[in-house]
Amino acid sequence: MENNLDLLLQAKNGDDHAKEKLIEQNLGLVWSVARRFTGRGYDIEDLFQIGCIGLIKCIDKFSFEYDVKFSTYAVPLIQGEIRRFLRDSGAIKVSRSLKEMNMKVEQYRQKIKKEKGYEPEITEIAAALSFDAGDIVMAMEASMEIESLDTPGVLSKTEEYSQDIVDHITLSQLLDRLDPDEQMLIRLRYFEDRTQTETGKTLGLSQVQVSRKEKKILEKLKEYV
Repeated sequence: MENNLDLLLQAKNGDDHAKEKLIEQNLGLVWSVARRFTGRGYDIEDLFQIGCIGLIKCIDKFSFEYDVKFSTYAVPLIQGEIRRFLRDSGAIKVSRSLKEMNMKVEQYRQKIKKEKGYEPEITEIAAALSFDAGDIVMAMEASMEIESLDTPGVLSKTEEYSQDIVDHITLSQLLDRLDPDEQMLIRLRYFEDRTQTETGKTLGLSQVQVSRKEKKILEKLKEYV
């Protein structure tokens, strides 16, 4: 399977076959985005077709100067195409599960703001409520869309949360490239906020070993980025 960048280069040079192949290789990405918009009054197949239009636009607009993975660049554009279709058709609906999720998220946000005096990050909310961070963002977006996309400040918040999705996907892609033991170390240190000593006890390593491994892993992640 040819990688996205090779196919993009060929497609940009007018190779229609490469463009078709690039679309075919990224249909899974379109499906994953389209599924997040179910419960809005349209079949998943319809949302998928709209998402494909967004994918084609991504190919046409992508520039190698962006210095970003094609999939990372494509996700918000595919989302935008589907969201625009739903907004223009006036068929924005929110499933009960998204409503319930948003209610729980809002209750947690208010609790933390009242008790601890700060706005919790989406990753913190996801960990506390055992939800997927991307699903939380979609629930919050859906609720804001229903309130009104014309209300001052709401659109900018929607775009901000969309960026959270992109960041979440980018981070997941990077972590997937690490070995299982490396993923565990990063999860303990940066997602569970454990010290190097505590991490070492869990992994059967000394604090010095954790420090060395952590440094190497971070250097590897920087190279991936």
